[in-house]
Amino acid sequence: MIATSPGTVPAAASADHRNWPERLSRPYPLVMGVLNITPDSFSDGGRFFAPGDALAQARRMITEGADIIDIGAESTRPYGAQPISADEEMRRLRPILSQVVSFGTPVSIDSMKPEVVAWALDTGAAIANDVWGLQGDPDMAKLIAERHCPVVIMHNRDGVEPGIDIMMDIVEFFSRSLEIAAKAGISREHIALDPGIGFGKTQEQSITVLARLGQLKTFGLPFLVGASRKRFIATVSPSEPDQRIGGSIAAHLIAAKAGAKIIRTHDVSETVQALRVASAIWDRE
Repeated sequence: MIATSPGTVPAAASADHRNWPERLSRPYPLVMGVLNITPDSFSDGGRFFAPGDALAQARRMITEGADIIDIGAESTRPYGAQPISADEEMRRLRPILSQVVSFGTPVSIDSMKPEVVAWALDTGAAIANDVWGLQGDPDMAKLIAERHCPVVIMHNRDGVEPGIDIMMDIVEFFSRSLEIAAKAGISREHIALDPGIGFGKTQEQSITVLARLGQLKTFGLPFLVGASRKRFIATVSPSEPDQRIGGSIAAHLIAAKAGAKIIRTHDVSETVQALRVASAIWDRE
């Protein structure tokens, strides 16, 4: 069964519930640092799978200016990810989650399983990040509504269809997700939308989404963009994941200019600097 009654939630988590809209209103986007505690992530290949390495990386990203730490224990890479059980996912999270929460920076739990999200929220996570946008498991929306926590709704697809209008698909997907959220009683002020760069999309479609991000403003909700180290960058400039910082920053600056309120990245220091400098320049326009 999914735990649906909130336990004793650390102050960092409960404070983020209250301050979510205010924090999203600053001149440049919040920076969400990615912490993969998986052996098979596309970007860092299990580099932070060991608890000690994961904790050190969390501290490093906070020092570098991360506003949110997004922790995921199951790889959701579009190609070749190995599904794991909820028990295994929590086993990976257990040695580090409460310690990262204790650092004082809000923690997002990147999981598609309601039972994992419930446990993580009980442990002090502040935000749910659902890569299936409330459409993967019918219990997810109910859980988010009962916990009154912020949620990131990401666009995803079961497969790639090169011939579709990807922006229309995203709009239709988000419309369904928001209908689910409304029926469950999730407050709109707790929702952020993520177009899911690289998920269920060709590389060309990912580029198209970045070029047309402004269309998401019609929902009247903040949106998150995570283009960090994604494969589309290599189609423009051949490179391995850890060689794509420049391309990632280019995509994220375009996203910020289009109105993104959260940028999800593996490279926190470089991204924070780029966003702050760009914001200072845009202020002079």
